[in-house]
Amino acid sequence: MMNAGIVREPTRDETDRFERAILAIPEGRALNGIGTRGEKTLHAVLKSAWSPNPEHHEQKIGPFVADSFDGERVIEIQTRQFNTLRSKLDAFLPVVPVTILYPMASRKWLVWLDPLTGEATKRRLSPKRANPIEVVNELIKIRTFLSHPQLRITIVLVELEEQRWLSGWSDDKKKGSRRHERIPLTLDGVVELRQVSDYLGLLPPELPETFTSAVLAKQAKISVRTAQTALRILEDLKLIQHIGKDGRHKKFTRCG
Repeated sequence: MMNAGIVREPTRDETDRFERAILAIPEGRALNGIGTRGEKTLHAVLKSAWSPNPEHHEQKIGPFVADSFDGERVIEIQTRQFNTLRSKLDAFLPVVPVTILYPMASRKWLVWLDPLTGEATKRRLSPKRANPIEVVNELIKIRTFLSHPQLRITIVLVELEEQRWLSGWSDDKKKGSRRHERIPLTLDGVVELRQVSDYLGLLPPELPETFTSAVLAKQAKISVRTAQTALRILEDLKLIQHIGKDGRHKKFTRCG
């Protein structure tokens, strides 16, 4: 389920830049690395789409290299492991605004690759869909920075093809398999968290006035653990408050 309330349609300019970035990726390339920093295709496309001028790419600021810096704003593309951003954010945020681009699969086509021959199966559509609230599983790793006025999070909803090696431990070799590539196909939507109050938009609009992690999990169709993480972040940001208990579960309501 996707909370459509906070998802906006891409602008024509965003769509055009995204399509041009895809066309710039050589067709059929088995992308083990691109450029000097070993980028994967999804990372490279997002960087080119949101920062079209290559002269702005890989700019050094102090001891760190930013994915993009145009003299006014840093862009960092992070597909996972937000914890690795903490040192950069410590260095960048006091001196320059930072936008973190985080891709999520609005639709995902799976292709399986034979590790011996490289032969690919016919792609099939995965039933899984992006749910923007699940970004909290990465945001919790940089929770101390989320209220910083110079930080913006942009969730990019992308239809993509995911290629995986048949290298897992199960009989069909799929469980525990290793991902090879993610190839972006279309830009489907954008979620922008520009200021602290925007994080409330991650909650489903039908959520009642008072709620627990179990209620949130059911309404948003996420795990209870993810719901607990979301509530922890929103409480840190003083957007919700703890008002008691419902059985074993803490009960919350929105502030203000």
